[in-house]
Amino acid sequence: MSNVITINPDIRETIIEAGGDDVIKCYQCGKCMASCPWNLLKKINYTTYRFCQRIKLGAIIESEDKEEIATDTIDVFRCVGCDSCRYECPRGVSLSDVLRAVRRILVDFGSYPAELKSVVTRLYNSGNPLGEPAEKRTDWATGLDIPQFNESLDYLYFPCCVPAYDTRAKNVAQSTAKILKKAGVSFGIIGKEEFCCAEAVRRVGAEKVFQTAVRNNTELFKKKGVKKVITTSPHCFLTFKKEYPEYYDKFDALHVTQLFAQLMKAKKIIPQKEVNKTVVYHDPCTLGRQMEVYEEPREVLKSIPGLKLVEVPMFNREFSVCCGGGAMGLWRDWPEDERLANFRLHQILKTGADVVAVACPYCLQMFEETIKSMGLELPVMDISEILYESLGNK
Repeated sequence: MSNVITINPDIRETIIEAGGDDVIKCYQCGKCMASCPWNLLKKINYTTYRFCQRIKLGAIIESEDKEEIATDTIDVFRCVGCDSCRYECPRGVSLSDVLRAVRRILVDFGSYPAELKSVVTRLYNSGNPLGEPAEKRTDWATGLDIPQFNESLDYLYFPCCVPAYDTRAKNVAQSTAKILKKAGVSFGIIGKEEFCCAEAVRRVGAEKVFQTAVRNNTELFKKKGVKKVITTSPHCFLTFKKEYPEYYDKFDALHVTQLFAQLMKAKKIIPQKEVNKTVVYHDPCTLGRQMEVYEEPREVLKSIPGLKLVEVPMFNREFSVCCGGGAMGLWRDWPEDERLANFRLHQILKTGADVVAVACPYCLQMFEETIKSMGLELPVMDISEILYESLGNK
């Protein structure tokens, strides 16, 4: 006869208060294990539902077994927040949200991986997870003649910290800005006063740092009169669209692929140059499963002359496999046989595509680094880069 698992009321209330109320709905059926990307790797046995079980028993927070706490802490921070568990769960439980709540408690006690602590510290001190000077935030825009945002402009373009600072990813922000200018979009940038949207630090449980970022950005947006924000990163998109309104709801956000699709329908962008390539589109977890933007990226790619769009069989749209970059996975040094991007790229290679198309800076970096480590020759391009090329530019 099975033991009845009862909820420890103290732990239950602590987790609920931290945002993990889904824990109560979990009845430990184990279906989430089938969809968790970690369990696609043969080396990992990531028993996802046990987190809810142990939370109910108080084991993660209150266990007296130090080795058990250490193991659980490592596993709690393994989750990359892809939310595939929610699609498999018959009760719609998001273990990503449950574990984020647990992380908040562990972070408050200082009990989290050192490599994540360094990223949180960099973001708090410099306003971005890369630790780059704020004065260099708009270096990517040098020579593009993009105005400083003011109330007379329709959109604020918020490129994300990675395209703003990373040498390779800067081309994504540049391509986006050039397309918007060519289409006659009224937009501007702010620059050094901006703070990271802080989605990544919230995912790992550093809620106080997230609140600092929210205060900085909402006060800035109020002062500048921002009403609409264009984002390159799905992570910024989700945060501005779903999480910032709790603190300031006077602006809206959209992902750049949504705007591209609108501009194409209005004939303000007309791809003319043939891009004779077979392209496979990788659905980012945040843009797809969490924000349900599936059609616009595909509409943009399908409109490009000469481009043949293919899909990863079975594992596309809401069933896309995570690249591993979420929840600060981008800044973690996983062993090679524990890299989700490796597994995803093996799926992608089977399509025979010439190019991997992405719509997320994290996916871009994760795939390019993995392709390099695998010794492969496979270009990874953001949709903005492919679209800009189709407008007759290089």
